[in-house]
Amino acid sequence: MTDRESWPRDWSVEQLHADHAQALRITAEFYDSATAHQRLRVFENPTFGRVMTLDGVVQVTEADNFIYHEMLTHVPILAHGAARRVLIVGGGDGGMAREVLKHQGVAQLTMVEIDGTVVDFCKSHLPSISAGAFDDPRLDLVIADGADFMRMNADLYDVIIIDSTDPVGPGEVLFTNSFYGHAKARLAPGGILVTQNGVPFMQGAELSNTMRAFRALFADATCYLATVPSYAGGAMAFGWGTDGRARDVDLATLQSRFAASAIMTDYYTPAVHLGAFALPPYVARLIG
Repeated sequence: MTDRESWPRDWSVEQLHADHAQALRITAEFYDSATAHQRLRVFENPTFGRVMTLDGVVQVTEADNFIYHEMLTHVPILAHGAARRVLIVGGGDGGMAREVLKHQGVAQLTMVEIDGTVVDFCKSHLPSISAGAFDDPRLDLVIADGADFMRMNADLYDVIIIDSTDPVGPGEVLFTNSFYGHAKARLAPGGILVTQNGVPFMQGAELSNTMRAFRALFADATCYLATVPSYAGGAMAFGWGTDGRARDVDLATLQSRFAASAIMTDYYTPAVHLGAFALPPYVARLIG
């Protein structure tokens, strides 16, 4: 019997890390089945609301998804200041698209998701996550492998957001040097690439490997942090790569851009934006 099997059936146990697990109590289960790419499950938890897991790993929850989605969208878009074309790789639940499309200056959003089943499922079972984003005419949804799309597509984007799963299974290819190289080639001048890079206290090698690739590709390569309760193990890291000076934007400029956007947030503020780049020494050592 595995450790997961030894738990009561009304708990979902995530064992992403070798020496650490988290468990969420299940008060109702809505779906549990395998797609062509992964096992998809949705259940209710009293604290987090509806929770979606892929292969047993929490992907999104109704209660705390705003932190992750706000920080991976508003930080690069407001730092850029004039983003018109945005690309999301992953993001099948629609939360990232929801936040990007709050920016009226974004004229086109392309979203590339490998598993169309996830998109359809989330529309039906987690509609509050996308909040109508899939109906926005600015969204171009492409069901395809993100690595293949990045390699073959010739369009340029002001901001590219890699909203990937962890580097196992279908998400593994989105953490390779060649993928990041292809992503950089898709950035317009001054463009910004941001990535999901896990919890550095638990997944330090993941962040170090990404930053090694970013330092070889970009004039400005670093990460920033946010704490997402359902992603256990401490603060979460988001990779940042650009050849521009977007990280030098000052507080007054960010405040002006944020006010002009008229976007309501629950985590992001211009001050949080700047503070997120202040890294504790253990993270700074990981990124070199």
